Order: sequence, then structure tokens, then C-alpha cells
Amino acid sequence: MRILIASDHAGFDLKALLVGHARDEGHDVLDLGTATPASVDYPDFAHDLAHRVLAGEGERGVLICGTGIGMSITANRHRGIRAALCHDAFTAELARRHNDANVLCMGGRTTGPGVAVQMLDIFLATPFEGGRHQRRVDKVEEQGAAKTGPGVRGPGSGNDSALGAAPSKEDKERES
Repeated sequence: MRILIASDHAGFDLKALLVGHARDEGHDVLDLGTATPASVDYPDFAHDLAHRVLAGEGERGVLICGTGIGMSITANRHRGIRAALCHDAFTAELARRHNDANVLCMGGRTTGPGVAVQMLDIFLATPFEGGRHQRRVDKVEEQGAAKTGPGVRGPGSGNDSALGAAPSKEDKERES
């Protein structure tokens, strides 16, 4: 299977481990970076991987940042990407079996190496069940574009005050 994998600086070490493991298992792996542990912006890598998965350059993707949250949020902005933030074998299996996830997200600072390898193996080996789950995935995809209105948060939702705020000292320290 052709796998695309990318990380930011916080996921760099775990990415290197997973790239090596996937290649040892016989997968064709395209490492999209980052190439060093120097601080980078996770959205750049998530957008690149999502575009490439949608273009058919790989069958599945793997994204790793500090917690996996930022990568999953960013990747899921792309219609057709179903990025699942997983924390264990069970969530990795059901992400594939029930949600037909095509991108696995995890945290380099929250996921141990053994669990990460186990999740990757399960994510790559598990088929989508289809059936009642296909109906649900179809509903996600139908509504997946720019839905706006009551109950949908984002720009214009009435809580824009923090959008332009400068990052706090704590935020800057966590980023590095």
C-alpha cells in the first residue's frame, strides 16, 4: 500500500519510527516532512498531505503533531478527507471499519511508540465495513463543504474576538 506521512516538529521522532516500520512491513512510504525537529507550522504539512491523498498519490495518510488535534482539524477542512485522531488500537480500528477514515492522526507527545506502531498496523489492515456505515459516511460527505448557519462555529459565529489575538507567552513556549 502507498502511504503518505507527515509531521511537524513535535511529531518528528514518532514519524521517523513509523516510516521505518511501514517500510519494513513492505509499504511504499512517501515522507512529506518535516525533515528536521526544528519548529514548523503543522497546517502546512496537513494541507499538503490532504491535497496529495485527494489527488491519489497515496491510499492512506498519517499525520503527527504534538497532540494530533491540530493536524486532524486542518486535514478535515478538505472535502473527501476523513482524518481520525486516534489514541489506541480500538479507535484506529473503528476509524477504518465504521468511518472509512483515510488519514490517521496521532500525537507525538501523547502516543507511545508501541501504541503508535500498533495503531498504524491496524489502520492499514482494517477494511471499511460499508453497509449502514456507508450511509453515514455519505451524510458526512454531503454536508462536508462549507456549511454555515445556527450552531455552526467559525468566522461570523459571534465569537471572533480571539481570532486576531496575539499568542500568549505560554502558547509560544508550547509551540517551540
